[in-house]
Amino acid sequence: MDKRKITIIIVAVIVYIFSTGVSYALFSSGVMPNKTTLKSQIPTPTTGPNGINGGGLVFDESLPKTETCPLNGVKYSKQQKQWWEKHRPLGIMIENHEEAKPQSGLSFADVVYEAVAEGGITRFLTVFYCQDAGQIGPVRSARTYFLDWISEYGDYPLYTHVGGANSDGPADALSQITDYNWTGYNDLNQFSIGFPTFWRDYDRLGRTVATEHTMYSTTNKLWEFAKTRDLTNKDKKGNSWDEKFVSYSFQEDKSMSERPAAQNVHLEFWEKYKQYFVDWNYDKASNLYKRNNAGVPHLDKNTNKQLTTKNIVILFMQESNANDGYENNLHLVYKNKGTGKAIILMNGKEIQGKWKKEGRTGRTLLYDASGSAIKFNRGTIWFEILPIDGVATIS
Repeated sequence: MDKRKITIIIVAVIVYIFSTGVSYALFSSGVMPNKTTLKSQIPTPTTGPNGINGGGLVFDESLPKTETCPLNGVKYSKQQKQWWEKHRPLGIMIENHEEAKPQSGLSFADVVYEAVAEGGITRFLTVFYCQDAGQIGPVRSARTYFLDWISEYGDYPLYTHVGGANSDGPADALSQITDYNWTGYNDLNQFSIGFPTFWRDYDRLGRTVATEHTMYSTTNKLWEFAKTRDLTNKDKKGNSWDEKFVSYSFQEDKSMSERPAAQNVHLEFWEKYKQYFVDWNYDKASNLYKRNNAGVPHLDKNTNKQLTTKNIVILFMQESNANDGYENNLHLVYKNKGTGKAIILMNGKEIQGKWKKEGRTGRTLLYDASGSAIKFNRGTIWFEILPIDGVATIS
């Protein structure tokens, strides 16, 4: 073989290795070269009563609702329970930047935690177990305090995110995930999973948005991926996720005659950041609180309906900067272990109380002023985490 042929072969091998490496990097990081290529890779969502274009499993609504969801007390059919008992709680980080709305799948979460991620912009930890949301997103990065809340749902709760805070210091979420032995197991980091479990959809919101607001998945895809890591309702050692889970207590809704005509809840996480102010307006007929964000109805793109909840839990916690050298000192930490002030809202009424959480895996427990444990209405529980000087006006 002459020198020319040898040179051609060597060049070809180098080009192949380089192109393969670039392709892997692009897929694993979730960054795609252009929209045209991406469009052909977006899975076609199923449709049905659960959503206009969100997908999700549809169960027979005519069946008796006798089975209680352990996360929020809602009653579903035995058919639905047989489905949810095959997997474990799924926590997903969904952003709340102005460019991310309307988000997909929020209304199907059993429990939601909302706290500022950085710069006054809140972020959601949505916990799914008893419902299939279909498409969910945009999915964003991990923060340390959300790890503490998802840790309440068993030793290896599924935690879904796109990267995360990783500066050395108290806000280093990615290092903490490794310390908890979650990496490569129950930690569903898009950086290490990629397509087709995750994909970027530049067109879903119908307008041009930055790349960081385009990452999506589905609850079913994430549960199916977890199976490949031997994580169903049981872990690889055969332990059920709920062996140590502490469920809240639940009650039936108050009768119509016991409900007030109206109640309005206004929340300000950070002063002057009006685009992230939240209003919950109570509806007597449905016994639900309807959510407005920045003065307009907050919608779920999967249903085109306004977000609602049966229970609002306002937790006041000490918020501080991590001082970890990150740009503009944006990383935050919350003192979410110990005790603090809480306000619980349901049935159109306000309950003054306190919260208590012992350690990372300890359950966030709620008590009224007399020290009795709170009984929630059967329905979504929405935790609003405010700094000590945050504003909560209830009228």
